[in-house]
Amino acid sequence: MNPRMHDSRYDSDAVTSDTDGGLGLSDPVDGLDNRQDALWIEVIHKMDETYADLVRYQIELEEKNSALETAHQFISSVLASMTDVLIVCDINGRIEEVNPALESLSGQPETALIGRPFQSLLTTECLDLASGFVEKIRDHAVYDCELVLRGEHEEVPLAVNCTSRYDPRGRLVGMVLIGRPVGELQRAYKALNQAHDELKQAQQQLVSAEKMASLGRLVAGVAHELNNPISFVYGNVHVLSRYRERLRAFCDAVDASDPPESLKALKEELRIQRLLDDLDPLVKGTLEGAERVRDVVQDLRCFSGGQQGEHAPFDLVRVVQTAVQWVTKGKRFGARLDLDLPERLDICGHAGQVHQVVMNLVQNAVDALQQTRDPEIGIRLIRFEREAVAEVGISRRDWVRLTIEDNGPGLSEDGLLKVFDPFFTTKPVGQGTGLGLSISYGIVTDHGGRLGVDNRAEGGARFTMELPL
Repeated sequence: MNPRMHDSRYDSDAVTSDTDGGLGLSDPVDGLDNRQDALWIEVIHKMDETYADLVRYQIELEEKNSALETAHQFISSVLASMTDVLIVCDINGRIEEVNPALESLSGQPETALIGRPFQSLLTTECLDLASGFVEKIRDHAVYDCELVLRGEHEEVPLAVNCTSRYDPRGRLVGMVLIGRPVGELQRAYKALNQAHDELKQAQQQLVSAEKMASLGRLVAGVAHELNNPISFVYGNVHVLSRYRERLRAFCDAVDASDPPESLKALKEELRIQRLLDDLDPLVKGTLEGAERVRDVVQDLRCFSGGQQGEHAPFDLVRVVQTAVQWVTKGKRFGARLDLDLPERLDICGHAGQVHQVVMNLVQNAVDALQQTRDPEIGIRLIRFEREAVAEVGISRRDWVRLTIEDNGPGLSEDGLLKVFDPFFTTKPVGQGTGLGLSISYGIVTDHGGRLGVDNRAEGGARFTMELPL
C-alpha cells in the first residue's frame, strides 16, 4: 500500500481552505493518486498472469521433455531388441543411424559407421546390386533382396528390404534398409535338404534291397527248377558216354569176324563208322554244355543265397570271375580284358551282395569305354595287411583290394565328388538311374570296407574296393 495514503496531509477530512478564501487542493491530488493505484494494480495483475503463463509453459515443457525422453527410450529399446539389421541412410547412401544388431554383426561401433556408404559393409559381389537401390526406391520399394554383409567373424547373408524416407514436406531425403540374417535359416534348409536326401537314399536302398530280395527268391526258384533237368542231362550224358564205348567195341568185334558183304554194305549205307566218330565230340560237347549250365545254376543259387542271412565264407576270385563273365557275355564286348587274380581268395561276407558290387563296377567300366579307341579294362585282386588300432594297441589285419580300371575319359572333379551320391549319373537320360554306385557304396560300407574312385595319371577312371578278410 502507498505510504502516502497514511499521511494526514492527504486525508480527505483535512481543512484545505486558506485565508484567501480560495478552493482547497485535495481534489486534484487525490484523483492523481487513484489513477496511479489503478495502474499499479493492473501491472501487478499482468505480472501475475505472465508468471502463471511461465509456470504453465514450464510444466508443459517438462511434460513434453518427459514424453520425449520416454519415447526416445522406447525407440532405443526397440532398436536394441531388434535381431534384424537397421540402416538409415541419406539420399546418397551414407549411413546416418544404425541399430545394435548391425554393430554386433559388423564388429564396429556406431561412431565408426556413421557417414560411411552402406555399400562398404557388403561383399564385392553385392556392390552392383546395392548401388542401384538409390534409383529403385524413387519408384518403388525393394523387397527380399539378398545381400551379404562383411561380418566380424564370417560373411552374413541378409534378406534386405529397402524403402524411401521423406521429410515433413514430402521430399525424398533418404532410405531405410532392414536386413534379416538368413544364415541360420540357410543352414537349417541345408540340413533339412541333406536329411531329405539321406531319407530318399535310405528309401531307395530299401526298395532296391527288397527288389534284390525278390529277385533272389525268384532266382533261387529258377535255379532249383533248372537243377533237376540239368542233373538228368548231366547223368544221361555220362551213361551215353559209356554206351558209346560199348557200341564201338561191338562194331569192332563185328568187323573182325569177317561179316558178309550185305552187312558191310548196310554199315556203309548207314554210315555207322562216321556216327561212331561223331559220338565222341558230341558227347564231350554236350557234357561241357551241361557242366556250364550246372555252374550257372550254382552261381544263381549263390547269388540268391547272398541277399540275406549271416556272413559266410566264399571265394572272392570265383565271384569276380562270374561277375565279369555275366557283364561281358551278354553284350558285344570289344575291349581287352586284363585279369590279374590269384587262384583262390576266401573272405567272409554276403557273396551275392559283393557279386552285385563287382558287376556294377565292371558295368560302369564297360559303359565308359563305348566311345574309346582301343578300350581296355584291368582288374587286379591282391591281399595286403593294414594296421588297426585295438584296445591292446596297434595290430595288423588282413584285407583284400580289388581294383577295376579303364582307359576311358575318366571323371570330372565334380563327378569325383558326387559319383557315389544317389541319382548322380553321367550316362544319357534313360541309360542310368544313378543308384548302382550308391547302393554299392552302402554294401561295401556294411561289410566294413571302403569303396573309392580316382582318375589314373595315364587317363581313365579307377575304382578301388577294399574289404577286411
